[in-house]
Amino acid sequence: MNKLSGVAALKLNGSHLGSLHVFLVAARHMSFSRAADELCLTASAVSHRINRLEEDLSLKLFHRMPRKVSLTEDGERLFSIMQRTMDELSEAVQERSHAEIAGQLTFYVRPSVAQCWVIPRLAKFTSRYPDIQLDIRVGNESIDYRTRKIDLVLCYSDGNHPGLASIHLMSERIAPVCSPLYAETNKLTGDTSQLSRCTALHDIAAWDNAAFDAEWQLWADSAGSGINLPRRFLTFDRSDLCTIASLNHAGLAMGREQLVRERITRGELVLPFGDFVDTPNYGYYLVHPHHDPMPKRLQVLIDWLVESASESSRSL
Repeated sequence: MNKLSGVAALKLNGSHLGSLHVFLVAARHMSFSRAADELCLTASAVSHRINRLEEDLSLKLFHRMPRKVSLTEDGERLFSIMQRTMDELSEAVQERSHAEIAGQLTFYVRPSVAQCWVIPRLAKFTSRYPDIQLDIRVGNESIDYRTRKIDLVLCYSDGNHPGLASIHLMSERIAPVCSPLYAETNKLTGDTSQLSRCTALHDIAAWDNAAFDAEWQLWADSAGSGINLPRRFLTFDRSDLCTIASLNHAGLAMGREQLVRERITRGELVLPFGDFVDTPNYGYYLVHPHHDPMPKRLQVLIDWLVESASESSRSL
């Protein structure tokens, strides 16, 4: 019987596991002093632990010479066994790590940002994380995490979500937009005096508990005094529906830059009253319950969204 069968007979305790680790490090460096440096021990402590391990195993593991050490035949065999074991352990941990980046995530998104910003980018996420199954839900209602299993929410808000983790994803700017034909017909370019005669397209669900014309009022406050908002309006519960209506000459929509910039670049929409203005108290936020630890599949979704938002902001 191989003398190393004695390893299997050991009653492993904390002391033995620690000594086996010391042996592995010393065998890898082929030096007690370098092993001591890595392990934050003294060379004599390393030597003592290996002596104790040799006694417990009834094996001689190292040839000791004045300025160096070398492995005995039994030492080589034990080192090989331990290296193989560590490799298998590392592989198992890695497999478990990959397994955690899998499974289902329920992602709740406001409808407009879902259609105009999230959905066009999804192919990159599914290509990078093919084992994550995203269940994307859209809506405007507030989420009660106690009654609904929602992993992450992307909302347009002021970022104040008591009791929840809130991550600022990207800022937003707003400005009235319309079709080139609507601007020409109503002689709007550069002249806000004509605004009161137009039709305003309102997103009445811009954010929780918002007034029906909240975004228009926010723009008017930022754009300057003396602006008379339209008295005629159509209301929707989605910003993207306002945009579609404006594309079809129904009126002026309050455009969110992150959602309409591409249409402006293509000439489908125009900014009759100048550039976008900041919305300092509002933007896009990722909201989720607190986790300890954070599930890896949720973390990679958040990281990907942050990365995508950074790329989007650079392109504006």
